Amino acid sequence: MKSYINAKPESGKNFYLEFKDKGKIVLLNLLKFKSKANYTNLDSLKPEKELSGKEAYQLYMDHTLPELKKAGSRVLFYGDSKNFLIGPESESWDAVLLVEHASVAKFMEFSQNKDYLKTAGHRTAALEDSRLLPTSEREI
Repeated sequence: MKSYINAKPESGKNFYLEFKDKGKIVLLNLLKFKSKANYTNLDSLKPEKELSGKEAYQLYMDHTLPELKKAGSRVLFYGDSKNFLIGPESESWDAVLLVEHASVAKFMEFSQNKDYLKTAGHRTAALEDSRLLPTSEREI
């Protein structure tokens, strides 16, 4: 089974070009946690005791929230999930996260922030799979 944890360079470039003039963006994150966090090649972050993926992701959020606030971004929603009401029965997600950024430029600045990157490995250790869908608001 293929998993998706990090953006590919081409996807990042397309994201930037498509959303750079849209103003505020909201990123929809679908998250599936590992049963046991995997800190292979992340020795500087590895906790003393074994963690679940959900616990490792909480460490990621604990370190990330202050950096999001500094960037002028905010979490709109973070909650538990499971199976789709409408969608493939073969897919399920453990959590949903909605993060608002003032602009693509602000998101890019945040995602390259050295203080954020120091602990972003908790996300990698925590996730079995994920999806990240950028959205922009439109008039109804």
